Amino acid sequence: MTTNLRTPRHRRPFRTVAAVAALGALVALAGCTTEDGDRLASQFREGTGQGYISGDGAYTVIAEADRTEPVTFEGVVESGETISSDDLLGQVVVVNFWYAACPPCRVEAPDLEAIWQEFESQGVQFVGVNIRDGLGTAITFADEFGITYPSILDRDDAAVRLAFAGQVAPNAVPTTLVVDQEGRVAARISGLLTEPSTLRAMIRDTLAEAES
Repeated sequence: MTTNLRTPRHRRPFRTVAAVAALGALVALAGCTTEDGDRLASQFREGTGQGYISGDGAYTVIAEADRTEPVTFEGVVESGETISSDDLLGQVVVVNFWYAACPPCRVEAPDLEAIWQEFESQGVQFVGVNIRDGLGTAITFADEFGITYPSILDRDDAAVRLAFAGQVAPNAVPTTLVVDQEGRVAARISGLLTEPSTLRAMIRDTLAEAES
């Protein structure tokens, strides 16, 4: 069955886990302040920022015959509900690895949200994977940038990062993956999404595979 995830405020509910109570303890903000993050993002745009490691924006498209096995993962999002790869089978999924103090993550956030809004009606799902922040920081980031798709909080056990090992370089944050309807990685952008049209083309091509 195709499941269409939406923002934690609007989408249909997933399995609520007992860990939701424990997540309440994460509400205290961690990492840099909004002002620090904006300053770093500005420095990144100007080419003067330091203190983070990112990929170079290179992208890879993987032919269907060359794709690895489907990636199996599961994690808790900001609402305390669980998203798993089983929930997403049958959909094209965009997975973005990020954290709030990452300057290029802040730069690309509006573009990712715009592309999500564009493709949501076509059955495409976006899922963030927050690798560093607690619940409060993740929610603040979503509110600041108007992000309406859910993000898995992967800080404590790195389970989603481990699931995608070999697909995401450990020093490339952000990284954006396009996952096909069988759960296999079809395309990858390592680093800042410099050309939103590139991600749009990757999504369209992966959607078209099911029709060919």
